[in-house]
Amino acid sequence: MSGKKLTGEVYYPDKEILDRAYAKCESIYKSAEEDPLAFWENEANNLHWFKKWDKVLDDSKKPFYKWFVNGKTNIAYNCLDVHIQTPRRNKLALIWEGEDGEFRSYSYFKLHRETCRFANVLKSLGVKKGDRVTLYMGRIPELMIGMLACARIGAIHSVVYGGFSVESLHERLEDSKSKVLIVADGAKQRGKIVELKKIADEALQRAATVESVLVVKRTGHQINMESGRDMWYHELVNLPIANSSECLEIVDAEEPLYLLYTSGTTGKPKAIVHTHGGYMVGVYSTLKYVFDIHEEDRYWCAADPGWVTGHSYIVYGPLLNGATSFMYEGAPTYPYPHRWWQMIEKYGINILYTAPTAIRGLMRYGDAWPNRYNLSSLRLLGSVGEPINPEAWRWYYRVIGKEKTPIMDTWWQTETGMFMITPLPCTPLKPGSGTKPFPGLKMDIVDEKGMPAEDNEEGYLVIKSPWPAMLRTIWNDPERYIQQYWSRFPRMYLTGDSARRDEDGYYWVIGRVDDVIKVSGYRLGTAEIESALVSHPAVAEAAAIGLPHSVKGHAIHCYVLLKTGYEKSDKLIEELRQHVGHEVGPIAKPEGIEIVDSLPKTRSGKIMRRVLKAKALGQDPGNISTLED
Repeated sequence: MSGKKLTGEVYYPDKEILDRAYAKCESIYKSAEEDPLAFWENEANNLHWFKKWDKVLDDSKKPFYKWFVNGKTNIAYNCLDVHIQTPRRNKLALIWEGEDGEFRSYSYFKLHRETCRFANVLKSLGVKKGDRVTLYMGRIPELMIGMLACARIGAIHSVVYGGFSVESLHERLEDSKSKVLIVADGAKQRGKIVELKKIADEALQRAATVESVLVVKRTGHQINMESGRDMWYHELVNLPIANSSECLEIVDAEEPLYLLYTSGTTGKPKAIVHTHGGYMVGVYSTLKYVFDIHEEDRYWCAADPGWVTGHSYIVYGPLLNGATSFMYEGAPTYPYPHRWWQMIEKYGINILYTAPTAIRGLMRYGDAWPNRYNLSSLRLLGSVGEPINPEAWRWYYRVIGKEKTPIMDTWWQTETGMFMITPLPCTPLKPGSGTKPFPGLKMDIVDEKGMPAEDNEEGYLVIKSPWPAMLRTIWNDPERYIQQYWSRFPRMYLTGDSARRDEDGYYWVIGRVDDVIKVSGYRLGTAEIESALVSHPAVAEAAAIGLPHSVKGHAIHCYVLLKTGYEKSDKLIEELRQHVGHEVGPIAKPEGIEIVDSLPKTRSGKIMRRVLKAKALGQDPGNISTLED
C-alpha cells in the first residue's frame, strides 16, 4: 500500500473516497499487522458485552480455536437493543420490495419489536437455548426476523435456501435434528409461486425430530395444514403470549449461533458451525471498513439470506453497524432487465454488493437498460461468490459505477464467515484481483510441499493465522473438520482454492483446486479460459472443463452463453477458439465449444463444472442438492 508504482491495469480511488473512508490504508494495515489480537480486541470493544472476555484468543487446542474466551454477549442484542437506546431507534433498519411491487419498511424499533414477538412464539413452541430451528423461505423480512429471534433466545438457526429440493431439506433437518421448521407457504420468483410448504410437507414425512411447523403467509395460495403440527405464524404472533416479554438469553462468546450447510464435491453437504462472539466481531468490522458504512448510507447486498453472504452481510453485519439495508425478493430481470437499476434510483441505494454471475447476466442485455436510470447515488460497488472476469469488472465499473465507484472484490467462504481477501476503499484496484488480505490476516500461496510460491506462481491458497469469524467445527463431525481443512499442510487452513500473487502482493484467486485443467503438462485455470471467452464481445458467460484426451491428458471443452443479438454459428465458434488462443496462448484453445442457454449453478451463483463434466462423460453428477435449477 506504499507509494510505489503498481504494475498492470490499476484504478486509483479519488480524493473524495479517500477522505471519507474510515480506514486509512497505511495506518490500518500497519496497526493490524503489528498486533492482530489488539486490533480485534479494539473492534470487539465497539460492541456490547454483558461480561468482558478473559482472553482474546485461546489456541491451546488448535485447530479448535476459541475467541473472546468467557465473554458473555448476544449477537441479536447487538443488532437491535443497542440501537433502540439511541437516536437510531427510529432509523430504517430494513427496506423491502417484493417481486410484485409490495413494499415494507422496518425501523430499528419495529424490527426489535417483531423479533421479540417472534422469539416469544418460538419459546411457546418449546424452543430452548441450544435447540436447532430450520428456516425455509424466500427473500422476505420474516426470514431475517426469524434468524434474529433464534439468536435472541440462544437457539441455533439452520437456514435452507428456499428452492432446495425435498431431499436437500430432509437431509438438513435430519442432520441438525431440528425441533421446529419455519416455512413460508410459498415464494414469488419470476412471476410464479415456488411451492415451499408442499416441498416441506414431503421432506417432513421422513424428518423424525421436527415437532412443530410454523407457516409464514406470503403467497396466500391453498396449502395443506396438518392438524397439531402446522401453525400459522400470523395467528400465533397476535396472541398475548407473543408480547409477553423481551426475552433474551445471555450466551457465551463460543455458543453456536448457526449451522450453514456447504456443498462438498463428494458426499453429503456439511454443516459449518459459527458462534456468537468471534463471528459478530468479524462481520461487524469487515463490513464497516470494506464498505465504509456511514450513518446516512443505504446498503444493498443482493444475495439471498440462505447462503453465507446473506447471513453475514444482509442480516448480521449491517444491523451490527446500525445501517439501513435494502432487500429485494425476486429475480434481477423480472419483469424486465431494468429492475435493479430502477430500484437503485427509486431508493437512493449507495452501495451494491452482488455476484459476478448476476453482473454478467445483466451485462448480456447491454448498456441501454442501466443507462435509462440515475445511478449517481452509488458510491461503492462489490463483488462476491467467485473470481470476477476482468471484462465483467470493467463493465460494472464503467456502466454501473460511471468510472468513479470503486469495486470491492471480496474473496471468502462459508467457512471463513467474513471477508478475507478484499480491498478497502483506499486501495488501488486491479480488475480481477481481490487485492490483499484484510488487515490483521496472514495468508499465503504455497506449493505441493507447503513452501511459499514465487511471485505469479500458481499454488494453494492458505490461511496461516486464526481469525475471529472462523468456523469452529463441522456439526457433529470434528474429525472431518480436521481432515478437510487442517490436515494437508501443518498449521495452515486449506481453503481448497488455487491462486497466485503478483509482484505487488496482489492476490488473484483462480478457482477451486479441482477447477484446474492439465493440458500436455500445462496447468490452466478454468477462470482464465472463461475470462478470455467473456472478453469476446459476443459472450456473456462461459464455463470450461477438462475432458480426458489420449494425447494431451486432458482437452479443454467450453460452454458459452451468448449476449443478446448474437447467433450461434460454426464461424463464431471458430472465432472464439482463436480468441482464447490469442488471449491465453495456443495451448488453451478449446477442443470443443458448445453454445448453451444456461449453465448449472449453485444458489450462490458458482458454476458447477463437475455437473457439466459428469454430463459430458455420461456419469452420475453426484450430490446436486446445491444446484439452482
